[in-house]
Amino acid sequence: METVKIYESEYRLCKIVWKNEPIKSGKLVELCNEELGWKPSTTYTVIKKLTERGILVSEKMMVSSLIKEDEAQASIVREMLDSRFDSSGSAFIAAFAKSKTLTDKDIDEIQEMLNKIKEQRK
Repeated sequence: METVKIYESEYRLCKIVWKNEPIKSGKLVELCNEELGWKPSTTYTVIKKLTERGILVSEKMMVSSLIKEDEAQASIVREMLDSRFDSSGSAFIAAFAKSKTLTDKDIDEIQEMLNKIKEQRK
């Protein structure tokens, strides 16, 4: 899967789109003003940039995503793994576990996910 680069401010707009899509561009401008404090021109500029890069589509005054939230998050993690953890998933997980207090429920859910991945690879 190709790594999709979505910058932080763009990601904040994408989160609003993902939550409300498809969304009228005027409503998106309104929400970006309320939630991000953006002027309409800023919102339209970010929509244009994301559309040009194939992340959003804007047609007939409706905006929706071409890249789903989980795909964007996976791309962010891949980029972080490559740039900060020498592509080591285990080093990433170790750092994550040290940085956050994981509940027993969190650990069980992570273990279940890892077990499913392992089974799929057989």
